[in-house]
Amino acid sequence: MSILEYNGAAMIAMAGKDCVGIAADRRLGIQAQTVSTDFTKVFKMNDNIHVGLGGLATDVQTLHNVLKFRMGLYELREEREMTPQVFSHLLSTLLYEKRFGPYFVEPIVAGLDDKNKPFLSSMDLIGAPVQTKDFVVSGTCTGNLYGMCETLYKPDLEADALFETLAQALLASVDRDALSGWGGVVHIITKDGVTTRELKGRQD
Repeated sequence: MSILEYNGAAMIAMAGKDCVGIAADRRLGIQAQTVSTDFTKVFKMNDNIHVGLGGLATDVQTLHNVLKFRMGLYELREEREMTPQVFSHLLSTLLYEKRFGPYFVEPIVAGLDDKNKPFLSSMDLIGAPVQTKDFVVSGTCTGNLYGMCETLYKPDLEADALFETLAQALLASVDRDALSGWGGVVHIITKDGVTTRELKGRQD
């Protein structure tokens, strides 16, 4: 068993038309034992950036605190807000610094850039990044998530259709994975703000 699978996770980020969505399950487990059903894995970094951290729960919380600190320093020094591209590079270098004793997380970054165009990136635990135009996934059921996203995704989805696609892809995927599930949460980021909806899923 990989240490990345110890607590379980399922996360998707997907691009729409001038909007972007990120979704994650709520389960925190110790392998097959469920410990909590309201664990946060997606964090709002500013109005235009959300980051999903899937992996070892202790490292998820530690890395979130480090990212908040580094982002605050950037905004004090630069006197401007961070863009998703810069945030993705920051996260990548932060992980690579620790490559000999890494944070056991596989993050995904979702946000809107200066022109309100979607930005998606994903990376492994030592910060090797990949940027895509459609969707990125992370967690213990990536095979299921890829299959559902490839089936349901269409380019240039409006915000409501993007929510529906993310919700259906997440719920269908976690139903076939014992380490993730117990509902979910979906954030849709548009130029007007962030809409957050909670999903009820199978409780087993």
